This record gives sequence, C-alpha cells and structure tokens, in this order.
Amino acid sequence: MRTKMKESLALSTQTGSFYFLQWSCQDVAKWIESLGFAQYKECFTENFISGRKLIHVNYSNLPKLGITDFEHIKVISAHVRELLGIRDTRWSQSIADPRRDVRALFLEQKSVAGTQADRLTYQQFILSLQHDKSM
Repeated sequence: MRTKMKESLALSTQTGSFYFLQWSCQDVAKWIESLGFAQYKECFTENFISGRKLIHVNYSNLPKLGITDFEHIKVISAHVRELLGIRDTRWSQSIADPRRDVRALFLEQKSVAGTQADRLTYQQFILSLQHDKSM
C-alpha cells in the first residue's frame, strides 16, 4: 500500500492533480497508516479530517487532534505538505514577502463545504487571481 500511495503522490505533484480532495476521513486514516502512524488513525477519523481538510493539518493543529509527539508532528506535517504539493509557510514571513503559493490558496478555498467550493476548479481559481491582479 505504501508504494501505491507514493506512486499516486508522485503523479499528483507532477500533474497538478487534486485527487486527495475526494478522500473520505477513512481514506485519510488509511494514508496516515501507510505512513507508519496507525496509532493516529482515530485522531483523523474522530476529527472528521477528509482530504479537503488536509490543508489545515499542520504543526499547530496536530496537537489539537491528539498528536503530541513532536517528531511525529514534524513527519506528518511534512508528508501532508508533500501530498498537497505546497511549501511550509514560515511563521516569520513578512507582509513584504510574496504571498503563499497559489496551490495552498486554492486548497483553502476547496476546504469549505458548499456548491461554490465544489464547483471551483484550479483553472477557474487561477483565472480569478489573474483577474484580481489586473484590477
């Protein structure tokens, strides 16, 4: 299973795919297990962490889910960022620095429930950003 997840991750980051947005809480739990953290499966299912909610899984939120081992937090956070294809946002980032990467902004939009978020495509999101910049 671990090899299959790595293959799909490689495909995701190469193609810009967002297949993980379709993951249920159980799918996320299976993925966590495939990373070697079976003991945390319930942390994700009990907190209803679906693929759409993974954008919110980071260093500061994992303890709220019940994961307190700092080394595990670092590893899980790194795997989430890798899966999502995003960089780590620096806590000390200045407002003069460039904005967060576009992929992370898109995933935040997709993390909410509703028909508008359901219908939003990455291409539409990019076009809306370009439109906003031109105004």
